[in-house]
Amino acid sequence: MQSESVQLRRSILFMPASNERALAKGRTLAADALVFDLEDAVAPEQKSAARDNAVTAAATGEYGHREIILRVNDPASEWGLADLQAAASGSFAGVMLPKVESGKTIREARAALIRANSQAALPLWIMVETPRGVLALDDILGAATAEPGSGPLVVGTTDLASALGVSPLGDRRGLQHALGQCVLAARAHGLDIIDGVYLTLRDESGFAATCAQGRELGFTGKSLIHPSQIAAANAAFGVSESEAEQAREIIAAWEAARAEGSGLAVVSGQLVEVMHVDNARRTLLRYAAANN
Repeated sequence: MQSESVQLRRSILFMPASNERALAKGRTLAADALVFDLEDAVAPEQKSAARDNAVTAAATGEYGHREIILRVNDPASEWGLADLQAAASGSFAGVMLPKVESGKTIREARAALIRANSQAALPLWIMVETPRGVLALDDILGAATAEPGSGPLVVGTTDLASALGVSPLGDRRGLQHALGQCVLAARAHGLDIIDGVYLTLRDESGFAATCAQGRELGFTGKSLIHPSQIAAANAAFGVSESEAEQAREIIAAWEAARAEGSGLAVVSGQLVEVMHVDNARRTLLRYAAANN
C-alpha cells in the first residue's frame, strides 16, 4: 500500500471565471483544487466571456499540483452544452455538474463530453444540492462510477439547507441527516466527499468548528469561497505530525507482533486490528502527499 498515491482534496476553492485577476491569483494559492465557476457566481450576460477566461487560464499550465475543475451550468440550460464542449477541449482535470438529481444527468453529460472530444474522459465532480438529489444518490453515483476516474461528491449545503428550511450555520443540526446520507453514499461508491461552503468570512472559530464537524462526519475536504479559508481547511482535513506519528506506531507495533507470530498488537492500550493498520498506512500516504 505504501507505493500508492493519493489525491489530496482538503481545500476546494470556488473562483468566478468572470474574474480574470482571481483566476491568475489562483496560481499562487495553497488550495488543493480550484473550481473555475461558470454557474452561480457568473451573471447571465457574462457567461460566454467567463467560459473563454476559464479555458484560457487553464491552458497556461501554470497551476502546478492544483486540480483545475470547471463548474458548468446545468447541461439542460442555454449555456450547458457550450460549457461541456469547452471543458472537453480545454485543459481541465474534471467537470463539476451542479444540482444533479438523477443518473440520467450524469450519462447525458458524459455523452456530450465524448461527442465534443472522443478523448475527453474527464472525471465528473457531482454536486448534490437538493433533497431530490440526496434521495437519488445511489442512482447518481452508480452512473458516475460506471466509468473509471470518477471525481468526488460535493455537497452544496447552502442550497440544500434552503430547500430543507434549516440553517447551514451553527451546529447544522437540521442538515445532519442529509449530510450523513451523502457520506454514506459516497463511501459506498468509493468516492471522496467534499463539505459545503461557509459563508461568514470573518468568523474563524465558526469556520474551524464546521471543518472539525465535517471531518468527524467523514468528509475529506471543504468547499471554500475565499483564499483566507485555505490554511484552516488544509489543517482540518490534513494530517498533523502527531497523527502521522501515531500511524507509524500502529504500523510498527503490528509488524513487530507479526514477526513474533502474533496476530494481535496493542498501542496506547487499544487493540490494533488489520483495518487500523490499513487506515494508518493511508494516513501516512496523505501526510507524505501534503509534505512533498
